[in-house]
Amino acid sequence: MSQITTHILDTSKGSPAKGVNVVLYQQHGDNWNEVGKGMTNEDGRISDLFTKETELVTGIYKLHFDTKRYFDETSVESFYPFVEIVFEIKNDRHYHVPLLLNPFGYSTYRGS
Repeated sequence: MSQITTHILDTSKGSPAKGVNVVLYQQHGDNWNEVGKGMTNEDGRISDLFTKETELVTGIYKLHFDTKRYFDETSVESFYPFVEIVFEIKNDRHYHVPLLLNPFGYSTYRGS
């Protein structure tokens, strides 16, 4: 399991959001560099955005979720074409960043 993991629950269906592309970026000044990516599995989870041997340095990161494609594939009208969650890594602990998603809203929290 990588140091950063995520999962998505589609709260409008009460089920995991499978097949969502997610990209992890690290901030460098005014730029964002891609450091990992993946697609949610049947359980709406990504546990391997990068190899478990990869150690991330402290800093600002963001997860970019391609929500438009997910809703378009199920013919559901939605408001947000993507969701970006920006957070700070302060140590070498595990960071789990869940996304609770529906076509017209979302929320997130620091998971375990």
